[in-house]
Amino acid sequence: MYYSRKNQEPPVQEETEILECTKEECKGWMRKDFSYDSHQKCPLCKSQMKTEKRLIDKISRNLHKK
Repeated sequence: MYYSRKNQEPPVQEETEILECTKEECKGWMRKDFSYDSHQKCPLCKSQMKTEKRLIDKISRNLHKK
C-alpha cells in the first residue's frame, strides 16, 4: 500500500540543548543528549563546542528498543 506523507502530522518541536561548533565557518552541531561528553570537540573540524539551545524536532530516546 502507498501512504501519502500529506496525512502525517507535522513533527513536534521543542527547545533542546545542543553542542555547537565555535568556529564561525563550521556548521557542526549535535544534540547534547546524544553526545558522550559535554566538552567535546567538533567531529567536523575538531574545534571546541559550546552549549546552546535550538527549537528542533523532538526525538524520543527509546533506550530499550530492540
